Amino acid sequence: MTQPTSPLESRRALLRFLAGSPLVYGLGELGFGLEQALAQADSLISDPEHAVNVFDFENYVKENMQVGHYTYMAYGSDDSSMLAVNREGYRKIRLRPRRLIDVSSIDMSVELFGQRYDMPIFCAPCGAQGAFHPEGEVAVARAAKSANTLQILSTVTNHSVEDVVAARGAPVWYQLYPTTDWNLTRHQIERAEHAGCTALALTVDIVARNMEESARLRRHENPACIACHEPNPGLDLRLKPMFDGFDTQGIGMGIGGLTWDYVDRLKDTTSMNVLVKGIVTAEDAVIALERGADGIIVSNHGGRAESSGVASVESLREVVNAVQGRVPVLVDGGIRRGTDAFKALALGADAVCIGRPYLWGLGAFGEAGVARVLEILERELRIVMQQMGTRNLRDITPRSVQV
Repeated sequence: MTQPTSPLESRRALLRFLAGSPLVYGLGELGFGLEQALAQADSLISDPEHAVNVFDFENYVKENMQVGHYTYMAYGSDDSSMLAVNREGYRKIRLRPRRLIDVSSIDMSVELFGQRYDMPIFCAPCGAQGAFHPEGEVAVARAAKSANTLQILSTVTNHSVEDVVAARGAPVWYQLYPTTDWNLTRHQIERAEHAGCTALALTVDIVARNMEESARLRRHENPACIACHEPNPGLDLRLKPMFDGFDTQGIGMGIGGLTWDYVDRLKDTTSMNVLVKGIVTAEDAVIALERGADGIIVSNHGGRAESSGVASVESLREVVNAVQGRVPVLVDGGIRRGTDAFKALALGADAVCIGRPYLWGLGAFGEAGVARVLEILERELRIVMQQMGTRNLRDITPRSVQV
């Protein structure tokens, strides 16, 4: 074996050794602390291939990204405690390994709305990805194409839906933030459908929120923020491609005045499949189905919607029990490991969505970083499926976990 030639390479060698050691899995909660410590010990990766887990990319962007952009992405509502709540939800779920099952061949493919993907780990909608890398959503599209997985595009994308679909080479889904101007919203829906999007994900969890850390970062006192934002304070919709051609003066985004009738309106407007994103209770899941929703995304907006104290994976169980397999159910929030994805699939999710992890990769190394994040999570999910004796997604059931 080639000997490390520098202290940094020596740390990487030790990290890889410890990451593969059975010792880590026997440490319980201490193991989770070691997981973080090991990632931080190798925080200076200079190449995406050096990353051992997705946390390596987080450490990179924490050190190198413009502080305002990092803060907006990294923190949650109020005191950001929901980020830890989402992670803890997965940690409380235990796995039930099965033995002596032929797992030499693993099939992770999933089909949704007639489109087949090689793995059930999707890229959640995240706005303004140009803040992390100039190619933003287009770089993510190319990485998603390489992994043959789904990308969901945000309303406040920095690149047009047409450019993203072209880069993906296959349909993406379009996430919708309703605006106060129905003509503009309808135009966006029609534009997304014309570009080839096959599904529309209506986001319903952002009514009002308190983002404390972003408020602490006084934009007018930060030279980098002033250079970028001061000419256009606030969320300037004129800078977003999906608002091209519209006078956005006085137009806002939000769901404060909306009711379930809006789902009816969307169903009457588009032939795309309509999913409702942000459902966290059985009651709302039932109403969504009654209104004709074609799917549900269980989400607390990555801890950015409200401080409910309930992890998204805990909400997942409730929603899945209400839906009873009638429509696809996806989940996001707190997924950082292949084991997290496995646990969500075991509790009934048809697929999972990641947000911050692929933004870390994007911010660190662009397309290559996103591709490596997807590769790491795919590899981790494959490993845990083998450990659990599950050869395909159908084999992953509630019996695979202990809740």
